[in-house]
Amino acid sequence: MKKLFIATLICLNSLNIMAQDDARWMRNPSISPDGLKIVFSYHGNLYSVDSAGGNAVAITTGDAYDGYPVWSHDGKTIAFSSDRYGNFDVFSIPAQGGMPTRLTFNSSNDFPYDFTIDDKSVLFGSGRDAPASSVRFPMPRLFQNLYSVPINGGRPVLVSAAGAESAHYNNDGTKIVFQDRKGYEDDLRKHHVSSVTRDVWVFDIKNNKYEQVSDFEGEDREPVFSSDGTSIYYLSEKSGDQNLYKRSLNTKSETQLTTFKDFPVRHLSISKSNKIAFTWKGDIYTFTEGTEPKKVSIKVRDDSAYETIKNINISDVSEFEVSPNGKEIAFVNRGEVFVTGTDDSRTKRITNTPQQERMISWSPDGKTLLFSGELDGSWNIYKATLSRPDETYFYASTTVKVEPLIATIAEEYQPEFSPDGKKVAYIKDRNILKVMDLASKKEVTVLPEGHNYSYSDGDWGFEWSPDSKWLFVTDQKGSIFSSNTALLKADGTGEFIYPVNSGFGENGAKWALDGKMMVYASSRDGEKSLAASGSREDDIYAVFFDQKAYDTYKLSKEEYELFKEQEEKSKKDAEDDDKKDKDKKGEKEKEDKKDKKVEDIKINLDNLDYRKVKLTINSSNVSDYALNNDASKLFYLSEFEKGYDVWVTEPRTKETKILAKLGGTPSGIQISDDDKTLFLSNKGKLVKVDTESGKITGINIDGDMLLDASGERQYIFEHAWRQVKKKFYDPNIHGVDWKMYHDEYAKFLPYINNNYDFQQLLSELLGELNASHTGGRYSHSDKNSDVTASLGLLFDEKYIGNGIRISEVISGGPIDNADSKIKKGDIILKINDQEIKAEDNWNKCLNNIIDKNVLLTVKNGNTIFEEKVKPVSTGEQAGLLYKRWIKIMEHKVDSLSGGKLGYVHVRGMNDGSFREVFDNVKGRNNEKKALVVDTRFNGGGWLHDDLNTFLSGKLYLKFSPQGHMLNGGESITRWTKPSIVLMSESNYSDAFIFPYIYKQNGIGKLVGKPVPGTGTAVWWERQINPSIVFGIPMIGTIGAEGRTTENLQVNPDIDVALPYNDFLNGKDPQLEAAVKELLSEIKE
Repeated sequence: MKKLFIATLICLNSLNIMAQDDARWMRNPSISPDGLKIVFSYHGNLYSVDSAGGNAVAITTGDAYDGYPVWSHDGKTIAFSSDRYGNFDVFSIPAQGGMPTRLTFNSSNDFPYDFTIDDKSVLFGSGRDAPASSVRFPMPRLFQNLYSVPINGGRPVLVSAAGAESAHYNNDGTKIVFQDRKGYEDDLRKHHVSSVTRDVWVFDIKNNKYEQVSDFEGEDREPVFSSDGTSIYYLSEKSGDQNLYKRSLNTKSETQLTTFKDFPVRHLSISKSNKIAFTWKGDIYTFTEGTEPKKVSIKVRDDSAYETIKNINISDVSEFEVSPNGKEIAFVNRGEVFVTGTDDSRTKRITNTPQQERMISWSPDGKTLLFSGELDGSWNIYKATLSRPDETYFYASTTVKVEPLIATIAEEYQPEFSPDGKKVAYIKDRNILKVMDLASKKEVTVLPEGHNYSYSDGDWGFEWSPDSKWLFVTDQKGSIFSSNTALLKADGTGEFIYPVNSGFGENGAKWALDGKMMVYASSRDGEKSLAASGSREDDIYAVFFDQKAYDTYKLSKEEYELFKEQEEKSKKDAEDDDKKDKDKKGEKEKEDKKDKKVEDIKINLDNLDYRKVKLTINSSNVSDYALNNDASKLFYLSEFEKGYDVWVTEPRTKETKILAKLGGTPSGIQISDDDKTLFLSNKGKLVKVDTESGKITGINIDGDMLLDASGERQYIFEHAWRQVKKKFYDPNIHGVDWKMYHDEYAKFLPYINNNYDFQQLLSELLGELNASHTGGRYSHSDKNSDVTASLGLLFDEKYIGNGIRISEVISGGPIDNADSKIKKGDIILKINDQEIKAEDNWNKCLNNIIDKNVLLTVKNGNTIFEEKVKPVSTGEQAGLLYKRWIKIMEHKVDSLSGGKLGYVHVRGMNDGSFREVFDNVKGRNNEKKALVVDTRFNGGGWLHDDLNTFLSGKLYLKFSPQGHMLNGGESITRWTKPSIVLMSESNYSDAFIFPYIYKQNGIGKLVGKPVPGTGTAVWWERQINPSIVFGIPMIGTIGAEGRTTENLQVNPDIDVALPYNDFLNGKDPQLEAAVKELLSEIKE
């Protein structure tokens, strides 16, 4: 049995992270032009150190994250990115330190890459709207524009909208070398050889020409020019591990310069003498050709590593459980267990660890609290009890005893006491249901391995019967995406019983009427999405194991009231007779209530289908439900209108109404034993609802917690590593030495004090898997962030005169209205009376004005006029730009085919996208002779079978009313004519699976570029720090080859690229090739 130690005292001036003399996990080193200095990011600050090593000196300090430094060519200025205003903006600062100057003011992330040759401007990348002439899919998230901005501040000017990263000028400023980006794959994934990997390009600025200079099918990235501009240095995985290479632009010869093993070389920079700086395994190295790489020993002697232990609010709950007496409620916040009073705000912290605890359960007497904790290398089950006999409630207690109940090397979690308090059921190794006798410690298996395959910890459940002898258990029966409720004996004997066994499944099964009734949710009668994997509406049903209970339940409300009256009278008469008998014998009845004996449940399955009722009158999105004791009222949390509200229905009368208007979020729902109060959470806050009046009362929490961020990061790292080990779709983990990588990357944790660097550590670790759907994600939030608004316009960002020149008014945008006089070519001179001069950064004028009335002063020729507009968010404008792109593609197909072909784009692999497909194909394109199906830039979901079925229709039945042959026929709901699929390197996940099966099943041809093999199903797991997420590809897909499709690239029948100059000038060769091929097919 493992031992648990829970700290009761945290010393505020000692932390897991202490200032480290020897700095490690340094990011983005940039070597000075003279090769004597290196500036790097560490602990979110910029430091400068001699390139030979030594004590580093801070250039920037503060709470913001400063990184990505770049030297000016004269060595006097550093450009860098900082999140001081929420997102990353570009700043400049004197190389020796000083006051920084903010250069960019757009809420897209901006990253500096280089200085212009004259050092007057900074070259930076930013995810902003492409020019009006570009016909590539609008995706600023993927494709950065390159801009130059003056080093003292001013107007950014567009350099290229090709989608360039890590861009650097050559020695005379006539060319830019950069790495491309083709799709959605994680930036730090390693060892993959596929179409989505990065390549190195050179942009000839004067001749507006792009040339690919790398030819390896794996990663080629982070290029820089040699000092004379005749060669490029870059990083490549040609040798298996990412190393430094040199390539001559004249002879095309290539040389590998470093031979590091197991870990990638990153963060390349170069001096004028071709002295190179980079990182390997968290350390900075320098390198000069003809010598060996030299590790730079760097010491940081300051308190930058110090992290204050923060006192954070705990009022947001992720789960809760009400005690049996209804007087206290246990809940989880950020992986810690607390108990508060339902009518008393005093709150007790039960656990105090950096690890995660959750899945709470009360004992029937309310004196013990069980929970699961991922401590000591596995999920274990712990129990908390009151230490002092004079204390009655957890929330008001002084000390609480916490000790292991079940703690082995196996994964054990989700404990539930039996109603008699003698047993605990729990899940072992994620898929097995066990029951342990608390007295003897003997265990039995109730649900063996092979039935369930857990996707996320705690995603299937069970519920004890009132007599503690049976369990309702979620059973997937070894299948995927479906489950039924099994009725199993708690002693592990007997057969598997599926009382309902519906093809629609049963969810959230609960016992009612003292075990005589099974209640569950099902989508059997509810509206469903068009796609099989989309949302669906549920109803609440019940079946009765007892005929008399069913007969009683079928009584009308009036009949039931009379029945209850007669039953209560009979009960009272029996109690009176019993009292008389006792008095005659001289016995006195004790005032204390005797424990009510729970009768054994009798399961009658005969003709159960005839004892089934639907309790709800309308199907809806039901989050959870609860019945009162006599099952005369059903309370459920449902989304009919905006948000979730508490509804109540009386099944006998079908009277249904909103009991409590919350407009809230999904939640569990519990009812008190006296049927008077409902407990739930609304937008993370605990509330209670009066079952009669519907009055909503917040449950106050008077408590907080000290957050050990360092310990939390340590836990998340260990948790991620363990989750992959247990859940990765390939049990062999692609042959990776997973333990070695754990041990090596864990060494850097003491040198990290922020989530940006931690996210990169997670991605580096997970990137070793060479798998899709993984890596770490961190979402920074700042209430004071700048938010850039959109005017519904595209601008000419190469224009350098006064004002802002409009290149297009976006259809459907705030300016596209009947009264607007603004047109393409007009110039905005002022925004809210603020003049925009040629040297001004006009992005400033667009910050923090969304949905506000804004006055534009506009010039059209010699005419100047004013116009009011209400700007929208960049997200709303992105939706309009997508519609614009669709219109352009539709027009191209219609024009190129002479109206013969239809076009549809599949935006995502989800129900909303499928509805758009069906709407367009069976509507405006229904009479077309063939269909172009564009799946480019689709990030995935789960729609492949729906699309495969839809596009593989065959005409098998015609219709003829009164002898008139109609167009089309069965299958009416499917496309029965030829089709062709457009795809590219940007297809991901299920957008890989669809073209893969489209080709496998012989439906049609594929046109475009190869799609990387990313055909796994992922669980993106949000951590106890909700700003951090990581992915685990858990389910592999296997096609005709008999192997998983992960890393199995699907190649097009017709390979066509999308060159930069083509899409930037309005041409789409991939679309043109698809149209040409499809026209030839329908001619045959």
